[in-house]
Amino acid sequence: MRTERNLTRLDRVFARLDREPERPAHIDVPRMSRHRVVLFAATLAFYLAIVWAVAITSWLVRFDWQVMFFRPYQQWPGIHAFLDYYVVLGQRGPTAVMVAAWLGWRSWRQHTLRPLLTLGASLLLLNITVGAAKLGMGRLGPHYAITIGSNEMGLGGDIFPSGHTANAVVTWGILAYLASTPRARRWLSALSAVTSLGVGLTTVYLGTHWLSDVLLGWAAGLLILLALPWCEPLIARSEAGIFALRDLWRDRRGRRTAPVPVHAPVLSPRPAAVDEAPAREPVASRPSRSPVHLAPGPHTARSERTPVTPAGSRRPPHPDRPARAAAGAASARPLAGG
Repeated sequence: MRTERNLTRLDRVFARLDREPERPAHIDVPRMSRHRVVLFAATLAFYLAIVWAVAITSWLVRFDWQVMFFRPYQQWPGIHAFLDYYVVLGQRGPTAVMVAAWLGWRSWRQHTLRPLLTLGASLLLLNITVGAAKLGMGRLGPHYAITIGSNEMGLGGDIFPSGHTANAVVTWGILAYLASTPRARRWLSALSAVTSLGVGLTTVYLGTHWLSDVLLGWAAGLLILLALPWCEPLIARSEAGIFALRDLWRDRRGRRTAPVPVHAPVLSPRPAAVDEAPAREPVASRPSRSPVHLAPGPHTARSERTPVTPAGSRRPPHPDRPARAAAGAASARPLAGG
């Protein structure tokens, strides 16, 4: 007897999230305070200053060339193997998978989709802003530079700002942004800053980025983290919309497969052919054929037959043979007369 619908894995996940529909009280959602607005404006000014210094081929571009000719990977070759692996902490794919796994566990524990939605919003902003800047400025990297001393901009490159550095700032900084307590936020902010700084300097060591690329990448990633509180209302509406779609899908699925109560047994439906078949008119029965051992002719009832066969005889009557009783009476008359 089927009493309830079997829950799928997605149903169990949403059931876990439904246990605590309201956000836990100890989680503080960052707001766009005046201090954060000042930091955002200062970082934006630094971003524009770096772009302007590179565009006019200032002292910053000359310093880029001096660092490139210094060739750090030749000065300290012993750390080259380690930094080849360390730079992976700035690649978008591996870092996104690692951070998403941690934030997925946080979403499960805190019964909310906000950590994953915040990560998705930050990565979307990162791809849009940094990608547009790379394609718009078109700067070539140190390995593909053409003219010594030039800024190498507008030549179809995609190196300015540094994507590794900006990605390291955002993906590791999002852990500090989503921290539950102020102390954890301070420690994670310091850890993400050191990690992103190391990734940026590693790209300069390997010769894949100019130093100005790294400076602009730091500024680009920090701008995204500082602007995230402006996205919080949209994140909250997205979470509510996802749960509304979940409820709608669950209602439709429940109507298709409604659970049967325990006290009501499941009865097999009658075939439609039995319920809807029209009543047939009685058909006149055909006369049954006479058995093989009976004489041909119309069949008569037992009460209408002439009792010509004595009791105990099972031989069929014959029309030409006289009855046994009549023959005995005829033979008895001459004997009586004599």
